[in-house]
This record gives sequence, structure tokens and C-alpha cells, in this order.
Amino acid sequence: MVREEYTTTSPGTNLDRPEPQYIYNVGIYGWRKRCLYLFVLLLIIILVVDLALTIWILKVMWFSPIGMGYLHVESEGIRLEGESEFLYPLYAKEVHSRKDSSLLLQSTQNVTLNARNDDGNITGRLSVGPNMVQIDSPEFQINSMNLDGKHLFTVNETEVRIGTDKLRILGPEGALCEHSIETPLIQSQGEELKLESPTRTLSMDAPRGVRIKAQSGGMEALSHEDIRFHSSGLLTLDATLRLPALPQGTDGESGSFQELYEVCVCPDGKLFLAAAAQESVCLEYSPVCQQST
Repeated sequence: MVREEYTTTSPGTNLDRPEPQYIYNVGIYGWRKRCLYLFVLLLIIILVVDLALTIWILKVMWFSPIGMGYLHVESEGIRLEGESEFLYPLYAKEVHSRKDSSLLLQSTQNVTLNARNDDGNITGRLSVGPNMVQIDSPEFQINSMNLDGKHLFTVNETEVRIGTDKLRILGPEGALCEHSIETPLIQSQGEELKLESPTRTLSMDAPRGVRIKAQSGGMEALSHEDIRFHSSGLLTLDATLRLPALPQGTDGESGSFQELYEVCVCPDGKLFLAAAAQESVCLEYSPVCQQST
């Protein structure tokens, strides 16, 4: 700042202007001024670049008043359009797709869904891998989509329950049961029904009896050893009984051409035929029971 003094003179008067007695310089001059201008220019350039990058990020990420890109924030939650990739765990109360498309969960290794309690411990787990689907839960249950919500299939640590009206096995080898089966009815529709035990015995027990019925065909029972029927009551065979391979006993006499025979029973349960007479001849043919079979 420079202070100057002025002297008023009349026209035509020449007076020497006195030199100022005091001069004060206030401001930034020299290289400091140039550095200040350079810093201000650099700050303006950084501000312009920052604003340009911000606008570019907003444009690339598709920021809008309703969300970011395919991610839309709504009153009911978050809606994603198209394919989405999550690099870390996803926590959500409900995940569902649009009404006109299905929900697809895809992973290069496996897809795992965990259910946790209030303490953070896992109470249920569903893992879908490339080789198998594994479920870790105290109980696995499938219900019907009808209004009644009928139980169709239930598995827990103690039992397996099937609630359908019919259990149909379409495999050509049938069903393989290593232990017992408890059911009120075993039925085959249109095909042959076969109950087989290749290496063990086949046993059918019921508190009120066992009923075997073939409506449109025959019934055949094959065994490598003996077939035994045990009953505390009567054994009733309401049909024509044929024994084509029943041996015929003889009393030592030859030349008998009888057409009627009597079925005799040995003490050990063996059956044989004997020529019929007016009275029973089983005692006469009893030595047959002592012969080797």
C-alpha cells in the first residue's frame, strides 16, 4: 500500500512534488505468487476431473432415483433384474422370482442353504452338489399342495412315512428290502406280482390271517427246500388240488390196474398214493414211509 500526498496549486504555478516519506508493500509477489496461481489451477483441474469421474461412475453404475442398475429399491424390499452374482453370503427373509419366470440358483461348485436359530447355530442345511443332494435336518417332510396339506413323505431318525394312497415302484428289479415290510396290501396292476427271497426265507405273518388272491391268473410258489404251512386252526384249500408228482406206493403185489387211489400220509408228513379199496389200505402200504426218497 502506498500513501501519497498531493498539493493543490493554481494554474501556471510550478511546484516540485515532494517525495513520499513512507512506502509500505502489502501482498504476494514473485515466485510465491506464481506458486499460488499454480496451486489454484491444480485444484481446479482436480475438481473438474473428480466431477467428471463422479458423473462417469453414476452413468456406468446406472444410478437412478429408484436404485442402481438392475437393483431397484422398493417398499417391499429389493428387486434384481437379470442375472446377479454374490461373492459373499446373502442374508434374506424371503427370496422369490417374478410371476412370469422361475428362480435359478447357480454355482460352479454347489448351492448350500442354511437355517440358523437365534444363537447362530445351523439347524437345517440343504446342499445341492454336482454328484448328490444332501439334506441335514432332524426331519424331512413333503406335503401336498392341496388345501388339506396332506403329508406325502416324511423321513426322520426313527422311521419313514409315506402318506400317498398308492406306492408304485417302476424299476425292473422291483423293491429290495433287507428287513421286514409292514403293509395291509401288496398289489400289482396289470403285471405279474413276484415275492422273492434269493438267499433267505420268505415269511408272511398276520394276526388275523394271510390272504393270497389271483383274480385273472394262476399262483405259483417255488422253493429250493420245503414249503410249510403252519396254522393253529384249520387249513382250508377251497380249490381243486392236483399233485402230479406224488409218488405211488406198492404193497409188493404187481399187476394191479386200479383207477382209484387213496392219498396216504406218513408220520413224517410225506404223501404217497395207494390203490384204493373198500377200506383204507394206507397201513398195508406203510413200508413206503420207511423207504428213502
